[in-house]
Amino acid sequence: MNSKHQSSPAPSRSVSQSSIIRAGSPLPVPVSYRMDCMSAAAKRYKYLRRLVKFQQMDFEFAFWQMWYLFTSPQKVYRIFQSRKQTKAQFARDDPAFLVLLSAWLCGSSIGFAFVLKLGFVGFIKFLLYVVFVDCIGIGLVIATFFWFISNKYFIKPSCRDQDVEWGYAFDIHLNAFFPSLVILHVFQLFFYHVLIRHDWFVSRLFGNSLWLLALGYYIYITFLGYSCLPILEKTQVLLYPLTILVLVYIVTLVIHWNVTVWLMDFYKNRVL
Repeated sequence: MNSKHQSSPAPSRSVSQSSIIRAGSPLPVPVSYRMDCMSAAAKRYKYLRRLVKFQQMDFEFAFWQMWYLFTSPQKVYRIFQSRKQTKAQFARDDPAFLVLLSAWLCGSSIGFAFVLKLGFVGFIKFLLYVVFVDCIGIGLVIATFFWFISNKYFIKPSCRDQDVEWGYAFDIHLNAFFPSLVILHVFQLFFYHVLIRHDWFVSRLFGNSLWLLALGYYIYITFLGYSCLPILEKTQVLLYPLTILVLVYIVTLVIHWNVTVWLMDFYKNRVL
């Protein structure tokens, strides 16, 4: 005889993980399940779609990253490692950093327009050049180059089934570009007319030293970005360009080449 209190059958093993997730579990979705199957194109689409959804962007966290890129860039890359564990990708999925960087580019371009005495049309040309050539254009080339060599030469033999995401390579460029932007396109402007543009040794020393600091920072932050990946080895070779940079810096002082004045003239001729 069947009992009234017959126990309910055990849940079927065929229940999908997605239905369990919809049940409201507070735990993060396992890395093995989350977005691993999402293609690179789908990730890019999701990222670009969020560019117009400002209310969903974490600007406070993006400000935090910008601050620590100056004071302790290692902390920024620890966040990238955590993202890999929780979202199955190293690259940013929140465009807030890119939006804030765009605001910095606009603000610094206004400063350049004032220092170089550019009109409104000249300002627009300069802004477009800085955004689409200096930041995006050169960034695409650098990110693609490092993405290629890191996957071809730096992957550990035991990790050949993994790779460095191109989006992460571009994020490294943006991380390294931001401190250089502030040093060369903001801080440097305050000293251009009063010191740097004069034909004095101290002018060349100060101006060229700012370029040494900015480019050295770019190389160092780029190195940190790749060295923090556990699937890569021998990333210390990315620091070798620092030696070449120092040698070029010494040569510019010896031959009386004021790099800042030369590039200011270059920018001005590009927009006139």
